[in-house]
Amino acid sequence: MHLIKVHRTFSKIKGTVTRPYSHAAALEQNEYTSSPHYPPILDMSIRARKFRERGTLHRKIQQINTVEAKQIALNMPRYYGWKCVMLHENIIPYNAMPLVQCYTRTHFMPIEKLPEAYSELNELADVVVPEIKSQIEDAIAIESAGIQRNYTITPGMSEAAQKEDALAKSIVKQINRIITNNLTDKVAHILSTQVDYDPRHEAFWFVGGVDIPRKVIKWRQQYNWLKGRLFENIDRPVQYLGSPFLAVRSRLPLKPLVPHSEAENPDFKVQKFSYAPITVGYREHYRHGANMPGFWPGDYDEFGLLSVHGRGHILARKQSYGPEDNLGALHCQAMKSSFGWLLAQANYQGFTTYNDITYPLVTQTVITNGQLWSLYAYQLNTIVMHNEQMHLNPKHNICFGTTPLKLYETIENGKVKGLNEDLLKMLVQFYLNAPEEREHEMKPYLGKEMKVVADIEDDNKREWLESTFKHLASNRPRHNLLPETYLWEQIYKIEHNTRFFEAKRRPFECGINPFKRRLDEHLPPYIPKALRAFPKSKKKFEKTYYPKV
Repeated sequence: MHLIKVHRTFSKIKGTVTRPYSHAAALEQNEYTSSPHYPPILDMSIRARKFRERGTLHRKIQQINTVEAKQIALNMPRYYGWKCVMLHENIIPYNAMPLVQCYTRTHFMPIEKLPEAYSELNELADVVVPEIKSQIEDAIAIESAGIQRNYTITPGMSEAAQKEDALAKSIVKQINRIITNNLTDKVAHILSTQVDYDPRHEAFWFVGGVDIPRKVIKWRQQYNWLKGRLFENIDRPVQYLGSPFLAVRSRLPLKPLVPHSEAENPDFKVQKFSYAPITVGYREHYRHGANMPGFWPGDYDEFGLLSVHGRGHILARKQSYGPEDNLGALHCQAMKSSFGWLLAQANYQGFTTYNDITYPLVTQTVITNGQLWSLYAYQLNTIVMHNEQMHLNPKHNICFGTTPLKLYETIENGKVKGLNEDLLKMLVQFYLNAPEEREHEMKPYLGKEMKVVADIEDDNKREWLESTFKHLASNRPRHNLLPETYLWEQIYKIEHNTRFFEAKRRPFECGINPFKRRLDEHLPPYIPKALRAFPKSKKKFEKTYYPKV
């Protein structure tokens, strides 16, 4: 008897060895082709590799199906949030126009009357103005002189600015009520619109081409392989925060003011502003990026028609700034609020700061204190402004704006004197501007069946994504405070190494950047043994559904 040794892997490879030969398979695997096919030659430098990594990330975000998951994906790289340049609606430093135009990529065009797109509404507006003129005069007189108000003043803010905004808000509500009630039986879109009072408007995007912070240059100097990239530009996250008196929105978007092809017109080019935002007066703050157009995803009326804002912040500005800079501050407020609201709406359509819009969006903005009114029409053509596209993107946004116009002259003996019918006509034309249905696909980057989280059938996944999205949008602080380097550590350990004998336990001593912690780098919620699935499961932590980016 002979013992035959058989290797333990023979049973696994036996099927491949004894498989019958296939002539068709051999033909498919033929390495000879009629024309040569060469693999792509890739640039393996650090800059090229990082560029390809960012492109892959942008494509992954574009392929996510739901709006909420895309917003979570934008915040995935930062557990503690992004260090954002904060653009508040009513905080406008001196000479902020160049920065605002660059960060919103907006070309501003001063006008005395509304653009040509409103000319077809002149006849109907001429009919409406005489009908509402007396009602508007009575509403202004009552709100201005016929009501005694008790103001609640917020500490730390200008008392005069708060009182002016409170009065303007009351007048705006009455004028909006009168115009909408009169137009309900004349135009169909007014009846179906929604009006939001004091809504929350927020927008988040990235801006490239800005000067490098000194800390980044100092960090790059530590590594030899970064010597050639000391002054390479980085993306700066930007967060807009605003809240108008009221906002009117509808199911369909407004028609474009100019053809979309005009967005690439070189006459609309905006000058580059590469200086650090602190040089103008804008501060930075850690927070999660949020895009909030005043409603949650899935709302039926998801396009803005009109937003009305206050101008009380002008009273809090220094007198040395002068009237010209105050006028520029109003234009900056209009560009920031219009761009921010439209960008948030674009994010709800599936576009992001990395995936540009495929069609223009339009909104109408009004800034007023009750007597002085500034009217603006804004067309959003592009939202991509990060490093790779800051100089390559030929598109620009367009803003048409008027100077402050008086709605009335004075109020004498409880009556309004000198009502400006031309201004009232332009305001009525804003309401008459009817939204229209577009011929192209409105949500090309969202799923066909799942566009929002509410469309997901899995209960656990749906509830987890919705709660995570709303938690990020709320910007509540983490249970652990932000990592901090104390001043004595900066002096005695970082700038001057005088405590070299101490044990190295702090993150900066171990080469760790705690701010680069990803959003999903944490332990999921613990499941007590009594609440686990029966029979006893070894699953100790709840499942998470973070986007894979």
